[in-house]
Amino acid sequence: MDFIYPFFIAFSFIFTSELCDKTQLLVLSFSSKIKGFTILLGVALGSFFSHGIAILFGSFLGTLENPFFNNLLKFITYFSFILFGIITLLKKSNDSNNDFNHKSNILQKLSDLHLSYILIISLSIAIGELGDKTFLTSLGLGIQYPNSKFFLILGAILGMVVSDAIAIILGKFITKIFSTNFINSLSGLIFIIFGILGFINFIF
Repeated sequence: MDFIYPFFIAFSFIFTSELCDKTQLLVLSFSSKIKGFTILLGVALGSFFSHGIAILFGSFLGTLENPFFNNLLKFITYFSFILFGIITLLKKSNDSNNDFNHKSNILQKLSDLHLSYILIISLSIAIGELGDKTFLTSLGLGIQYPNSKFFLILGAILGMVVSDAIAIILGKFITKIFSTNFINSLSGLIFIIFGILGFINFIF
């Protein structure tokens, strides 16, 4: 049962971070043209490559047999969770619009290659998530739970898929049900709480 906690953390982080985020807005724009199953398959595939790579690399770092290095990595991870949480709480809606425009440009370039929709969506997500907050979070989770990488990846993928499935089902009403400020606050608080819990566990 030890896998439940890392799975829940990965799912919670990714799910709340992606609500009303650029990826979900892209999925929302696709939902009127493409079947939901195709979109979600692309999301799952892209999430596997982006978050999966981050988690696997983080897990590799977390298993290195150097106590000082491992403690330093965990300290940086917990500190980054709190920092990401504060940044998310202070994040303005204009930042999300800029991110959305950036990923839309990536999507347009991929569309010009005449690939299948599944590949277009998966590549868009995989490329767009590199270096993003959720990507760095997955890296940190891999460091923190190096022996639970399978369940971390599963939680991250499921968090992305469920978040985007909500966008497909609710369509244009998603932004009315979940305001950007509310989601940012919820996501920020989750980051801060788990960061503090990590520090407590690290110290005691």
